[in-house]
Amino acid sequence: MKTRYTLYSLLLSLLVLAGGCIREEEFDNTPQGNFEALWKIIDEQYCFLDYKQIDWDAIHDKYQPLISPGMSNDGLFEVLGNMLAELKDGHVNLYSASNTARYWDWYLDYPRNFDEAIVEQYLGRDYRISGGMKYRILDDNIGYIYYGDFSSGVGDGNLDEALSYLSICNGLIIDVRNNGGGNLTYASRIAARFTNERVLTGYIQHKTGKGHNDFSNPEPIYLEPSNSIRWQKQTVVLTNRHAYSATNDFVNSMSVLPGVTLVGDKTGGGSGLPFSSELPNGWAVRFSASPHLNAQMEQIEFGIDPDIHIDMDEADQSKGIDTLIERARQLLKSGQ
Repeated sequence: MKTRYTLYSLLLSLLVLAGGCIREEEFDNTPQGNFEALWKIIDEQYCFLDYKQIDWDAIHDKYQPLISPGMSNDGLFEVLGNMLAELKDGHVNLYSASNTARYWDWYLDYPRNFDEAIVEQYLGRDYRISGGMKYRILDDNIGYIYYGDFSSGVGDGNLDEALSYLSICNGLIIDVRNNGGGNLTYASRIAARFTNERVLTGYIQHKTGKGHNDFSNPEPIYLEPSNSIRWQKQTVVLTNRHAYSATNDFVNSMSVLPGVTLVGDKTGGGSGLPFSSELPNGWAVRFSASPHLNAQMEQIEFGIDPDIHIDMDEADQSKGIDTLIERARQLLKSGQ
């Protein structure tokens, strides 16, 4: 049976073939031609139009009158970027030589629930660094790992060293707040240390045609247990709205594992596997192309709810106390 990332590679190959249907020569390199090219790419290849109940035809009618033959590149970029923002998707970007259009309201409109300076106080000065992980043993014998970027590599050797060092702890906190995502391989590599058996974590689909609902049947995604050191004690994963993309995938995998509790705020989402295409003027566009569902075949594009929702308390924060970390410590000390 195909592994998860073999499957991803296959899906990306299929998307490349699908993307080949959109050729630059179909549209003139004019403001109107670039507008129509972008609209068509999203219409035929973006995977959440119907799920998000977006009337893409109405969006066309809203923005097309803003396009004029003599408009500047900056003006065109602004209109196209605003049109893409209607998708409300952090995986959607437009890239020119001078700017990147992005949608950040998926986390900016929510409480931060994270203070880097306070986290640094918990880590202290003698914390260990292994790959992208920062970790230490807190004074109540609870292990703490902060992993802030899934683009920062974590190898099996790193995980062996970290988990061996933390093995004396009574429980473990994995803090992925403000982790905006990165490499899915690292997400699965870490999650694999917390299961002793092969477990279904979700499903993935890919576009099979130009229609908004032209998708393949959902194909299962399994998490395979690591062949090396695996954590056997209680674990708390800390989340906030800025936990996105590969972090959303990691939290989804951890959510189905026994002995794992999610604490904090809902994740930011970003479950669509991104793909890229190009406009006639050379600007690149990235968009969500393959939806990822959870094990119950539910969409996780808008985020994953924690088991225990808790926000940072202002009084705690003023004293240098992280409310979420302290709640996690209480849970682990009480045996949950």
